[in-house]
Formats: sequence, structure tokens, C-alpha cells
Amino acid sequence: MQVTEVSNDGLKRAYSVVVPATDIAAQKSKRLAAIAKDIKIPGFRPGKVPASVIQQRYGQAVMGEVLEASVQDASEKVVSERNLRPAAQPKIELVNFAEGADLEFRMDVEVLPEIPMPDFASIALTRLKATPTDEDIEKALETIARRQATLEETESRPAARGEVLVADFVGTIDGEAFQGGSGTDMPIEVGGQGFIPGFSEPLEGMSPGETRVVDVTFPAEYGAQDLAGKAAQFTITAKALKIYSKPAMDDELAKKIGMESFEKLREAIMLSLQNEYDQQSRLRIKRALLDALAERAAFAVPDSLLDGEFSTIWQRVEADMKAGKLDGDDVGKDEETLRADYRAIAERRVRLGLLLTEIGRTNNIQVANEEISRAMYAEAQRYPGQEKMVLEFFQKNPGAIENLRSPIFEEKVVDFMLELAKVDEKSVTAEELAAAA
Repeated sequence: MQVTEVSNDGLKRAYSVVVPATDIAAQKSKRLAAIAKDIKIPGFRPGKVPASVIQQRYGQAVMGEVLEASVQDASEKVVSERNLRPAAQPKIELVNFAEGADLEFRMDVEVLPEIPMPDFASIALTRLKATPTDEDIEKALETIARRQATLEETESRPAARGEVLVADFVGTIDGEAFQGGSGTDMPIEVGGQGFIPGFSEPLEGMSPGETRVVDVTFPAEYGAQDLAGKAAQFTITAKALKIYSKPAMDDELAKKIGMESFEKLREAIMLSLQNEYDQQSRLRIKRALLDALAERAAFAVPDSLLDGEFSTIWQRVEADMKAGKLDGDDVGKDEETLRADYRAIAERRVRLGLLLTEIGRTNNIQVANEEISRAMYAEAQRYPGQEKMVLEFFQKNPGAIENLRSPIFEEKVVDFMLELAKVDEKSVTAEELAAAA
């Protein structure tokens, strides 16, 4: 095999590869001979079919197989012998593949860049640490108690925000009632989320037996298109006032939600809040670490990887534009500006991805099979009753398993870097942590 480098530009390489005709002929003859041993053709005994007949029937197909295998083997040999690390599958262009002639093809390949290791000790980070306070726990208990609350009718008096009026209402547009605009004995939380913005807020101070007329405008994105954006008027008659009666903060409340005791409920809430705060802290310090790495990473990015990442991002941006859900910071930007902004984001993602992969490879960071198994079972548990089907899906789809492995690998690389970086810890409130995250 003869290999000639014809181009070397940045991360892009191109080679002219020639495989001798004698090698191609030898592989073809070997394959035809293997066929001749087992083939059954009427009029001939097994293994006694003339070579000319085998050639006539199978020569062209076998030649195609041999050429394909020869190109594959030769391109892999080029990659191996020249210690190339392809960023994507090499592109092959056949130049000459005539019968009896040398096989000649051009191989274009983009390689991964040389990635220098950053000085982890020079990275200074601050880990924010928040601990649940008694007030945080009481708020969570209050939320649980409210969810378990029951509505009970109370004396006739003006309704306050958060209380519930039982009412009849009739809605009209231009004086005409419309379908779905009327209700009888409907519970309406005063100041709560009504089915139309501005519907429940004016009911504050309203007493049972009282009637009020409320003007509202249906949102432009309202589900029923015949009502979207239209002004409507509702005549509302209050019939009764109800208030939420919350259960006592005791063991009975805990048992209602499956806990052994109120003390166990408090402990569970504290652990849940701490886990939530720790996750927020982790996200913040990880983002800060990646920002620090991005500042230190200046190597070139393969165009093939960049184009692929940008294409994925841009598809989502185009979908958001069509749906009118473009990010607030992007509203008003022309397409050229948006493309430039998101291509920069794509480049950062690719560069950081390559850097994290290289850090893991260089430092022999591995994801154990047990970790993959735990991730598989955790994912399966998200689909009660379908666990077996989910597990079978992963077993049949290596790409899906890779989607589980990648985030585990990334988190292990982050942990490795945090061990080497200079990390200070700072105690903050939950509010300060949320603002920082």
C-alpha cells in the first residue's frame, strides 16, 4: 500500500492511498474460492462448480465487497500508522477502482487538536454552602399542611385574598354569552390563579349574596382561538365563603403523607432542602470551573464538530423563533447576529467537551459498569410498570447507554479537577445561593 500526504492544513489532512491490484485480486480470489466450496448450482456437484461460472455469477458482487473492505482496512491502517486521532469519520473519494487496476482513493480526515493540560492549581473557586434554617423547614411544613387543608364554609363576611368564594358567573362578549363562559357553584380563590388573568383579583372584599361585574381580556395565546385577545365581561354572584382549614402540625399530618412521625417528617424535609441547596451549590461551582477552563483553553476546534454542534443548537433556535418563544436577550437581533452568537456558544461547548474528554483520558478516569447499571436502573424507575422495557431498550441500544455514561464521566472529571483546584468555602443563605445560581 502506498500512502502520500497531499494536504496538511491546520487540523485537516488529506492522503492519496493506492492499494496494489495484486492485493485486490488476491482478496477477490480468496472470497470466490470460499463461495465455491459451499455454493449449490444445479448441474454441478458441491465444490465442483467451475471458476468461470462462479466469476460470472458472483464476480461483480464480490468485487464490490472486496473494494469496500480494502478501503476500510487501508484507511484504518493510515490512521493507525500515522497516529491520527480523527475528530469525525474520514471522507473517502474513490479515484480509480477499475477491474485489474490498482485501487486508488483520496482520504480526507480532520484530526483532534493537541490539547494542553491546564494548571488546575491556578484555578481559584468559591463553594457556597447553605444550610436549612428553622424558618426554611417551617415554610416547607406550612406548604405541606396547606396541600392537606380542607375547605370549610365560614360566616358571611367580605372575602380576603386566599379565601374561596363559591359563586355563579355568566360571561359575555359584546353582550352575548359564549360557550364555556358560565358556571354554577364554582369555587374561586380570591386573588388566585383564575382561568383568565384579572378574573379573581377584583373579588377581594366581596360578600356572599353580592354581585359584581368584572371586565377581563382573554390572553392572545388563549387556547380557544375564538376567544383569544377578546374583551369579555363576567357577572359574578357570590353564594358562600369558604376558608382553608389546615391540619395541625403533628403526627397525624405526617402519617397522611406516609411518614412515621412528625419528627421524621421534619428530618426528611431538612435532608431534602439540604440536598436541594447542595445541588445548587454544585451547579454554581461547576459553572465557575467551566468558565475558568474556557478562559485557559485556546486550541483550535475541528470544523466538523463545530458545525454539528451549531446545527443542533440552531434547529432549536429556529423552532423557538417560529413559536415566538425566542429568549429575551435575543429578541430584536437579526439572523446574522444570532448565528454568530450561537456559533460562539457552540464553539465553547465543543472546546470544553474536548478538554474534559482529554483530561479524563490523560488521567485515566473511567466509568465503571456498576455506575452505568445504577444509572440504567434509576432511569427505568422513572417509568413505573415499564422498567423491563426500559432496561431492554438500553441493552439493545449502545448509543442510549453512551448517553448515560457521558454525564457520569463529566461529573467524575469535574470532581477530579475540584480536588486539584483552590476551593474556598463560604456560608450563605438559601436566598443568596439561589441568586448566585
